[in-house]
Amino acid sequence: MKFKKEQTTQEWLPFENIYENGLLFYKNSFIKILKISPINYDLKSNLEKEAILNSYKNFLKTCDFDIQILIQSKKEDISKTISQIKNVNETNPKILEIQEKYIDYISQMNQEKNSSSKNFYMIIAKKVDILKKTPEEFIQEETKAYEFLNECYFKIKETLTRCGNAVQEVHSKQNVLSIFNSFISKNPIKIE
Repeated sequence: MKFKKEQTTQEWLPFENIYENGLLFYKNSFIKILKISPINYDLKSNLEKEAILNSYKNFLKTCDFDIQILIQSKKEDISKTISQIKNVNETNPKILEIQEKYIDYISQMNQEKNSSSKNFYMIIAKKVDILKKTPEEFIQEETKAYEFLNECYFKIKETLTRCGNAVQEVHSKQNVLSIFNSFISKNPIKIE
């Protein structure tokens, strides 16, 4: 009986290369990933909402390059919170009763509301023509793509910050792998 060799995550991912600076190379394109921390639009006043929408329109008008928005939704795990509540050293029976009622309440709310956390990513890419390129020419293409994607990043950061969002560059190979791991693992690694 022949056993099939298990692939590592790196081998399984379709990317040809993930660079130390967080840049990816896939099918003749260099790719950069941005993590977006959105605002809670529903909590804003009507005037603030109008200003946010105008800023977002400006963002869309200034994007003269392709973008892809990826939203990752995961069910909220409240076991750590419940554990912290239970680990409080308390002997007063009334307080203990309130603790139990509170644990029941947050467990019920979590189940009814299907609480989830969301991660937002923006993916930008730069196609390159690498046919019949020497290694030196490929490095030049890589440098140009890196500069272009950084310009796009700063443009996105500037315009989305006006909307109230925080934009963070995914700037290391380890962070890129952590993002991929979060999509395929039940216990994702945190991005620093």
